[in-house]
Amino acid sequence: MQIGVSAFAWTADFRERHLELLPRMREHGLMAFEVPMFVPGRLPAAKIRRAMEANEVACSVCAILPAGINPIASDAEIRKRSAAHLATCIEVAAELGAKLIGGPVYAPIGYLPGRRRTGEEWEWAIECFRSLAENLDACEITLSIEPVNRSESHFLNTARDAKALCEAIGNSRVGVTIDTFHANIEEKNVAEAIRSLGDRLQHIHASENDRGLLGSGHVDFPGIVAALHGVEYGGCVMIEGFGYSADEPDAPGAQWAEPSVSPEDIAFQGATYLAGLLAV
Repeated sequence: MQIGVSAFAWTADFRERHLELLPRMREHGLMAFEVPMFVPGRLPAAKIRRAMEANEVACSVCAILPAGINPIASDAEIRKRSAAHLATCIEVAAELGAKLIGGPVYAPIGYLPGRRRTGEEWEWAIECFRSLAENLDACEITLSIEPVNRSESHFLNTARDAKALCEAIGNSRVGVTIDTFHANIEEKNVAEAIRSLGDRLQHIHASENDRGLLGSGHVDFPGIVAALHGVEYGGCVMIEGFGYSADEPDAPGAQWAEPSVSPEDIAFQGATYLAGLLAV
């Protein structure tokens, strides 16, 4: 297992200047960097790839659906546009040098129609992700679907449902991301949820219950790491916490983070904490 960090620790608006972080990341044992992707065309893909390769840092992508993109919309034209958007995201992820693109790519964050998921929505999601098979194969990319908590989506909240969706899609390149922040809310036992996924588990977001410093809250990271060892997980453990910096007004942490906890604290202290657990 490698330890990485999401750029969300610093910003939701990834720019070329954030590539200056890469040498320091390597010094602190971070071997992967996750790039947020809202509008794929805004990312300087070639420059990001060169910087990642020069610093020997692996790249992955977390895609967040922008306004007007919704694979489970009742409007067929929106669903068609959404599939095309995801195909573009996959292509740009490959240009970045990524081998994995993940996130809650089934619906926009905050899409809450005030009812339970419908059978039609389930089938629309399956149709969308099946349509991406050729793109995933051509780009040699894994799509890792992330269940999120009930305050952010009504569609997919648990590992069980995410696994069921993957099995219905029926593509070995489609798997599941477990984010421990969301799983801490929705799962009865996060470690057991990880074990239940088996080889469908493709990615881990390591996040404390308040998105703060790993090990400072009540998420059972020792139990989670034991479960990862138990399923012989060989992917990345990606730190996804939010730090505070007055220089980063577009960061998630600008609103939520403890002012005394910087993005570098989230990344570097988190890496030290995880390295100690993984070594046991």
